[in-house]
Amino acid sequence: MCSYGYHAAMAKKRTDDTVIDLFSGVGGLSLGAARAGFRVVASVELDAIAAKSHKDNFPGTAHLETDVGKLSGETLLEAAKLRVGDLGGLIGGPPCQGFSMIGRREQADPRNDLFVQFFRLVAETRPAFYLAENVPGILNGGQEIMARAFDKLPKNYVRLEPMRIEAQRYGAPTTRTRIFFVGYDPDRIRALTELDFAPDPGIKEVRVKDALKGLGQVRADWQAEEQSWRRAELLGKSEFAKRVVGKVPKGVGNAIALERLKAAQEVSGFLGTRHSAETIARFDALAEGEVDKVYRSPRLKLDGFCPTLRAGTSREKGSYQAVRPIHPKSPRVISPREAARLQGFPDWFVFNPTKWHSFRQIGNSVSPIVAEQLMKVLKIRGTLASTMGTVCNT
Repeated sequence: MCSYGYHAAMAKKRTDDTVIDLFSGVGGLSLGAARAGFRVVASVELDAIAAKSHKDNFPGTAHLETDVGKLSGETLLEAAKLRVGDLGGLIGGPPCQGFSMIGRREQADPRNDLFVQFFRLVAETRPAFYLAENVPGILNGGQEIMARAFDKLPKNYVRLEPMRIEAQRYGAPTTRTRIFFVGYDPDRIRALTELDFAPDPGIKEVRVKDALKGLGQVRADWQAEEQSWRRAELLGKSEFAKRVVGKVPKGVGNAIALERLKAAQEVSGFLGTRHSAETIARFDALAEGEVDKVYRSPRLKLDGFCPTLRAGTSREKGSYQAVRPIHPKSPRVISPREAARLQGFPDWFVFNPTKWHSFRQIGNSVSPIVAEQLMKVLKIRGTLASTMGTVCNT
């Protein structure tokens, strides 16, 4: 005879498959979570343009365009229609500029405190698990910030050691390396260790040539949004190819983009860049992997991986566009759609129609391929909701 606790758990409306994405940006973590089987019930993003793009791709999600530092757990859960202790996972990538190895490192950057605010909201919402992403530099200069953040955690939570995740080892075509912080409530999640998140040795590496396959030429005069919609050829049957054109989670995806891809294999983001004749000649002379002496960016290697894509700066920091890699075959920088492929986004995922904002959104994102692999561990191996209390007496 099975215990009453099991029946009570099964009768309760299931919420262990829910996640809320803080600092969501355009939604790299959100997409990975959705593909792993979670429901992205709410997202929080202060940047209005990024928040709109997230809404374009996640129309079924509750969107809060607000400062995480001023947000209470009660308000967050109310938006998600959940109660304290119901949430499956709180995920997010707090802004990392203060710890970034690119440019000036500013330990006093007020954005660094948002890492602490993430953990405050863990304490206030009590999710079954949390997953936070940041740059490697946080391990070198962020000890005080991390100590303050971890001090916010409920005492019973198990906190794993920070994990250094290299995207190319998880099936993404980029070397982007980030630190992931994972912890969980042992009453709701089976015991996990850092080894559970190690890459599957069977994952096939995806190179630049694989990522850019099927994307045609980009003309310099393609500057308007409608001009950026172009036909993309099918990639084949690899796991990467399936994620480029398919694997659309329920309730996720922009209706127009999905329809244009299905009807005519049309994809957005083929925006060109006007280069001077001198620049074109200089790019044309570069060998694969060689860095342009003026632009200070490498020409991609077809058989290599894309280096970490940079995001550029916001308006408060001068609105500087990020330096972009040079195409391996054409004497030009890559287009937004090519950058999206190299970051692991599917062709049906849409970004802001301007180059500046689309590159910021892509460069600031966690690769959804990496996010899916990590979130899958928490979904398949972590949750106790469907098994807890199933002890029967004979």
